[in-house]
Amino acid sequence: MSELFDAVDALVSSRSTLPPPAERKRLRQAHGLTLDEVAAALQVRRATVSGWEAGKTEPRPPERDAYARMLKQLAQLYPANAPVPSEDTAVPETPAVPAVPAPSVAEPAKARTEPTADRILEPVSEDTALRPAAVPHPVATTRPTSRRPPARKAAPVGSPAGGVDARFENGPLAVVDVEDGQVLAYCVGGLVLDVPAKSVPALVEWTLSEGRLGQPKLSGPGKGADPLLVLTEAALEHYGLPVTITKEERLAGRIPEGHKVIKQLTRADWKLTKRGFGPWARIYRPAQGSERACVQLCIPSWDALDTRHWANTGQLPPADLARLLGTYAARVMTPRGSTAVTGLELMNALHPPTRASEPDETGKRHSEHNPGSLGKDPVDCAPCEAPDGHPLLADLPRFHHRTPAEVLVEEAYDWARPLTDAECLRPHLVGIDVNMAFAAGANGLTVGLGAPTHVKNPAFDAKLPGAWLVDLSHVDLSRVKVAKDTWVDLDGSLLPSPFTPKGERPEGPAWYATPTVAYAVELGYEVRPIEAYVRYENGRYLDGWYNRLRDAYLATMADLGVGADLSPEEFLRAMDGYRQRDPQLAIVVSAVKATVKGGIGKLRERPRGEGWKPGQPWRALARPTWRPDIRAAVISRTRINMHRKIVKHAAFTGQHPVAVLSDCAVYASDGPSPLDFLPYRDGKPLPGGFKLGVNPGLVKWEGTQSVLWGEGVREQFNAPDLNLARYIKDGTVTDQDTGE
Repeated sequence: MSELFDAVDALVSSRSTLPPPAERKRLRQAHGLTLDEVAAALQVRRATVSGWEAGKTEPRPPERDAYARMLKQLAQLYPANAPVPSEDTAVPETPAVPAVPAPSVAEPAKARTEPTADRILEPVSEDTALRPAAVPHPVATTRPTSRRPPARKAAPVGSPAGGVDARFENGPLAVVDVEDGQVLAYCVGGLVLDVPAKSVPALVEWTLSEGRLGQPKLSGPGKGADPLLVLTEAALEHYGLPVTITKEERLAGRIPEGHKVIKQLTRADWKLTKRGFGPWARIYRPAQGSERACVQLCIPSWDALDTRHWANTGQLPPADLARLLGTYAARVMTPRGSTAVTGLELMNALHPPTRASEPDETGKRHSEHNPGSLGKDPVDCAPCEAPDGHPLLADLPRFHHRTPAEVLVEEAYDWARPLTDAECLRPHLVGIDVNMAFAAGANGLTVGLGAPTHVKNPAFDAKLPGAWLVDLSHVDLSRVKVAKDTWVDLDGSLLPSPFTPKGERPEGPAWYATPTVAYAVELGYEVRPIEAYVRYENGRYLDGWYNRLRDAYLATMADLGVGADLSPEEFLRAMDGYRQRDPQLAIVVSAVKATVKGGIGKLRERPRGEGWKPGQPWRALARPTWRPDIRAAVISRTRINMHRKIVKHAAFTGQHPVAVLSDCAVYASDGPSPLDFLPYRDGKPLPGGFKLGVNPGLVKWEGTQSVLWGEGVREQFNAPDLNLARYIKDGTVTDQDTGE
């Protein structure tokens, strides 16, 4: 009889009542249990419990009865109508931050490592310019023994148009890993999926049919982002791909066409883009109607995630890697390649080149130009906007050096001067750095959308984007207008010229972008252009791009404890050590910044590599987004924004910068903090001058060194004009930095 009872008990257990999947997850989270803890108690894998909570699988005896027992007890403790904190939304305690920074000037560390603006803003290829919103979680540099889910995750900011899309319920991306022979896909939010695919073609098929990965479109006429799969080293080995690639393959940007995996894809009717199978491979089939079948791969061990911008992201455990890249995807967009490539793709996603027309007489819709976009066809640049080697310059003599009257040179500042006697008596050199300077330069900027029109002897129009040949050598910085009918006298010898990257006064006619010429008028001087290439079709193309990147940056900084409503003193305290509060979120910040600079740089991408000769076209010229005029306008406005603040500061305080590098300015100061030389009255900054804060266009403390240090390194390298802004962060100067 006991055997019959046992059989009945087993039968009942096999049908143990379970709450719906979403309720299972709620009850676990309500009690503060992790997936790993539940899995350990039931002696199953973490992915198994995750599948139960996602409704993808159901527990079977003997685990089902134990699981039902646990959920029943939890339901008694946490009724469905009782509010409970979720592990996904718990806010960690903010660490105490130290007092206003009083930096040491006696211990130099390493040099300011940001490259010059030209290198940052003009990557030579889509793959070489690769820096990253949410709540703290520590960086793990080694693989953990268990797949513990994140106790907290980032709240997405800037949700894509259309809101939640059931097609993409598992998020924009997954990190594919292999453990004990089982392929697992780590998604955002701690979800882990079992992957049955045994080959790369099967993995692509699974992703599109069952993965439910992707991201909704960012604008009405646009398209959703394709799923992104990040392959770990274990996944590469499992699918027959090399864990690392050779130097030759790295230079080529791809593995050989004859590789067995590429042959597998070909046999399965999958195609690769012209980029081939490289660190950011795209695998697709031709679109059927409006639907497309495409999956993007990211391979960190092939250097897909440039350490200059992504730090150690490629070495993170799968769950952490999915969380970090997922945060970036939610706040910016799903990565499409390097941060530079993604920055450019974000412009396209926010302003798609075409849209569907209204129905014609037959009821059909057609593709038409999307107003406000750059269109689907490239336009020629003006000759003065063309970089050296461009086909427009093919008739120039081979070694001809183009003068300022022949070429538009709008670049960021790299200027310095010797210290005055009075400045040498001050103890400190303090650097301040403009937050998201190039993003701020893009905000509200009117840029050309179409081709240029050449005009002779035009009247200058500050509202008309273009390039202007004009003589600005008469602008005298010793007397400038700082407000309507308000002129001030300055020591112009202590200020950089606003018209050249090196801060030198122009000697005659030169080509300038509209913001530069407009600033000469603002300073109170007449301008008479000789000729111009203007763009009558124009608009504020970059506004949406700026807004999304600004929101991503501010949200991530807020998660790191640096809010937008802090007083100057609070801001300096909050910024002190903010990266250490959550190193992974600090990577997100770096990646957002790199997306700004790299995206602007891609607008004038130079030819890459082998086979190209001056005078021949290169691949980037075929893009509608190859627009050197837009890049020039953004950099021009960014440099002018910096100079305007410098002039306001000099007019009010009599203080002048001793060095300016891109978005960093260095001043001699009586104290080590920016508050020792930035004018504040009742907590309010000088109108139009430098203001401490986290918002784009405001400034933060960059670093402090002693005046003795500055004079010492200049004397050591026999360089009285050595740009100290390059090294102000931590004081290290090397022979390589100075060209010795």
